Amino acid sequence: MDKIRTLFKKYEAFISYVFFGGLTTLINLVVFWVTHEQMGINWAVANIIAWFLSVLFAFFTNKTWVFHSRYTTVWAFLKEMFLFFGARGASLVIDQSIMWIGIDLLHVGAMLTKLVDQIVVILINYVFSKWIFKKK
Repeated sequence: MDKIRTLFKKYEAFISYVFFGGLTTLINLVVFWVTHEQMGINWAVANIIAWFLSVLFAFFTNKTWVFHSRYTTVWAFLKEMFLFFGARGASLVIDQSIMWIGIDLLHVGAMLTKLVDQIVVILINYVFSKWIFKKK
C-alpha cells in the first residue's frame, strides 16, 4: 500500500492533469457537438466557443487541483490567467488548423476530426500548463 501511495504522490500532477484534462476534453467535445452538430453553427465558430468554455474550466482546475498554484495577489492571478489563455491560444491555432485539414481538405467527419484533434491538443497543453503553473 505504501508503494502505491508513493507512486501516486510521485505522479500526482500527471494523474490529476489526465483526470481534469479528460473532463476538459469532454466539455470541449460536448460543446462542439451541441453548437455544430445540433445547432448548425459553422465548425470554426463552434470550435472557438468550445475552446473558450473548456479553457475557462481548465484554467481553474489546473490552477487549483493539478499544479496547486495559490492565489497570492490579483495581479499574480491575472498574469497566470493571461499566460494560460495565451498559451492555449497558441494551441487554438493548432486546433483550428487540424480541424480545417480534417474537415475542409480531407472531408473527414467533424466529430472524428475533433477526437483526433483533441489528442494532439491535450499533449501540447500539458507542456504549456507545466510552464505556466511552475512551483514558485
